[in-house]
Amino acid sequence: MTKNNAPPEPEAIDLERPTGEIEAPSKPESEIETLKREKQELFDRVARMQAEFDNARKRAVREQQDFRDYAITDAIMPLLPILDSLDRALHFENTTTADLHSGIELIQKQLLDALGKLGVRRIGAHGEPFDPHQHQAIEMVETNEAPDQHVLEELQPGYKLKDRLLRPAMVRVASNPKGVS
Repeated sequence: MTKNNAPPEPEAIDLERPTGEIEAPSKPESEIETLKREKQELFDRVARMQAEFDNARKRAVREQQDFRDYAITDAIMPLLPILDSLDRALHFENTTTADLHSGIELIQKQLLDALGKLGVRRIGAHGEPFDPHQHQAIEMVETNEAPDQHVLEELQPGYKLKDRLLRPAMVRVASNPKGVS
């Protein structure tokens, strides 16, 4: 054989290391310590996050309770001037019946305005067709003076809060068997 066709030289074998043995990490204690430290850091982090979550939950519960306790403030504030007006009316000495009546009408208007700002409004009833969803019939009156099933008289006004019925209007309803309109 020529030099060009010579078989390759065998690789050098390390005789100091037996074959099949895997090289062990140089510092196993430092890796274990590193893993222990990372584990402890993660446990501490989880504990802090749990504490933060518990504090946030307690704060939310406290804020909800405060809201429940003081939410009515917005409803009460517009009513206080009406109470003041009633106090002034009670302490006013020289009033005639007409003045007293006029003062009460003004206080009623003041109260209706305050309730209106809160979304409360009266239900119209007199002369309207009877609506069992808004009116509570106290009496059916046979008459030819009003159309059948229409409100003759409002005994007590009804109120709505936005679209929700707070109280139906108590009414007398016409019963017109002949159907006169």
